[in-house]
Amino acid sequence: MSLQSTPRRALMRAMTRTLGIATLTSISALLTLPSFAQSTWPTKPVKIVVPFAAGGTTDILARAIAPELSKAFGQAFIIENRGGAGGNIGSDVVAKSPADGYTLLMGTVGTHGINQSLYSKMPFDPIKDFAPITLVAGVPNVMVMNAEKARMLGINNVSDFIKYAKAHPGKLNMASSGNGTSIHMAGELFKSMTGTFMVHFPYRGSSPALLDLVAGNTDVMFDNLPSSLQHIKSGKLKAFAVTSSQRSAVLPDVPTVEEAAKLKGFEASSWFGLLAPAGTSPDIIHRIQVEVAKSLNTPAIKEKLLLQGAIPSGNTPQEFAKLIEAETNKWAKVVKASGATVD
Repeated sequence: MSLQSTPRRALMRAMTRTLGIATLTSISALLTLPSFAQSTWPTKPVKIVVPFAAGGTTDILARAIAPELSKAFGQAFIIENRGGAGGNIGSDVVAKSPADGYTLLMGTVGTHGINQSLYSKMPFDPIKDFAPITLVAGVPNVMVMNAEKARMLGINNVSDFIKYAKAHPGKLNMASSGNGTSIHMAGELFKSMTGTFMVHFPYRGSSPALLDLVAGNTDVMFDNLPSSLQHIKSGKLKAFAVTSSQRSAVLPDVPTVEEAAKLKGFEASSWFGLLAPAGTSPDIIHRIQVEVAKSLNTPAIKEKLLLQGAIPSGNTPQEFAKLIEAETNKWAKVVKASGATVD
């Protein structure tokens, strides 16, 4: 072995070590790039599309969490109301938006549990075109009637209502926030199980439907509890029953429809949750879910929602996806039994 071979070998070993360290450093840097890129979201305002008119429960819940998300992420979360077609118009906008985390949907049991069974043609696939983020809240519906009209007709409870409706088929009309919404389908389920007939008047959201109900232009509605509660407390609307399987804590004296009309198995609650276009980064979805869950668990937000009859959630994307699947199957049977369809 020559005298020169030893320094050459030492030099080669040093170069190998240096190259190895450089390679590992490069690989490490490459591996952290996606995480770094994702962590920069959001760099501009985020839009939450509410597929109904302002003032309804979907809108109320979206506006409750938007300021909290703005605080958490340092960017404005803006509500955009895009009502129509039972929530399908606004939902379709989100389904066809870029999957970059800047357009979200406040979906409902109507848009993601009922419509695909009710509408003969859907502009989007509620399952394939969306990535569930989290369930925001569950809400019972409440059967409400214009209080003055109820007094005029001598209708004091659900039994009175059924008797009157059977004696005067088609004379009473039923308002809803749109075809396929839980408000509509709760009424259809009621009609089916009681053998009554009411003319259905669909609106572009709960708020305009309530305005006409309070004004006496329509007769009855199976509204989401939060949007009707103030009108019930003011005496403008008379609450006959809640559509959930249990009584609501904010209306403890109001029976369930099952109790009031002895309709075993009657249950038609609503739910509302955030979704993103399919293909949105799991990292972004996870971050939004975590912050929504945090906000819903703060005493101020939690108390605010509970006082309106909503039950906060904040569950995981996987849990929300399972709920959507279960509700889709449930409402498909209800729609089929009711015979309701929308072209």
